[in-house]
Amino acid sequence: MKKVVAIALAGLLAMSLIACTQSPKANEEAKQLVVAFTPPAHESDWRVTLSESVKSAVAAAGWKLEFIDGDCDHEKQIEAIREFISMGVDYISFTPGYHLDWDELMIESKRAGIPVILLDRNIEMPNRDDYIETLICADFVAEGEKAGKWLVDYMQAEGRGDDEINIVEIQGSVGSGPATDRMNGFRDGIAGKANFRITQIKDGNCERELGKTAMESFLETGERIDVVYAHNDNMALGAIEAIEEAGLRPGIDIIIIGVDAIKLAFDAIIEGRMNCTVECTPVYGPMLVETILRLEAGETVPRIQHPDVLVFDESLYKNVITELPNRTY
Repeated sequence: MKKVVAIALAGLLAMSLIACTQSPKANEEAKQLVVAFTPPAHESDWRVTLSESVKSAVAAAGWKLEFIDGDCDHEKQIEAIREFISMGVDYISFTPGYHLDWDELMIESKRAGIPVILLDRNIEMPNRDDYIETLICADFVAEGEKAGKWLVDYMQAEGRGDDEINIVEIQGSVGSGPATDRMNGFRDGIAGKANFRITQIKDGNCERELGKTAMESFLETGERIDVVYAHNDNMALGAIEAIEEAGLRPGIDIIIIGVDAIKLAFDAIIEGRMNCTVECTPVYGPMLVETILRLEAGETVPRIQHPDVLVFDESLYKNVITELPNRTY
């Protein structure tokens, strides 16, 4: 009996030693991933934050990042991705500056066995889903809907829920996906409130100066304006300037709603000149890393993934102040 026990113990010891000697080798086999990323440009703090988010998340995962800036040049982005393919990277991620002319590259990437993950923007090509693992992007419809629902709740809390509320809307680039989605989402958010009327609409092209010009045009009509819904914070800030120059008090006389949750919008909320901003986060890095880990584990990921849509307003004053130091865009 003792002999049997000794043999068994010896076997367990041998297995333990084998496991110990194989462990480092197993770790070596779990190679360091190489992730490639190319953004279209760094024309804004928002875009810079997106790239920095990818860089820091990939570094935190212990992987190597190959990075090439698109510099507002579609051909340079194409060359960058072709270089990534020739390097044999493990994953390619990019934000297309232009939505067409990616077919050949995506086919090449597929042939090379390199998964592709899109960030922020989509591409158009036949059978796109056969070549793209997933698109990680903002939910523009949800952003507009949250803005609309916030307004309904706010007016109800102010005792104005049944009043006639005149809303002016400053859209982004009219006809673009984000502008259409934020427009439709907002209407979904105020659906059922027949007393909430969108009385005037202007295109502000997501620019502060054009937001100001649009607001000046609204004010010149002489119609009562209760609310400004701007498709981004820059246009909302331009509208605030126009309202103040007209001798009115933004945030009090006219409710101001923006989208993006940029640092300047937080400042305006703290100052009482703006009421609400809906976040469109550029911090996609952690979602990118999480997606890669799931793919490495053999999981299937959704074709489209959205970050949470947060709302910041004057009732969340402490949250705004807490978050403000972390806002880099």
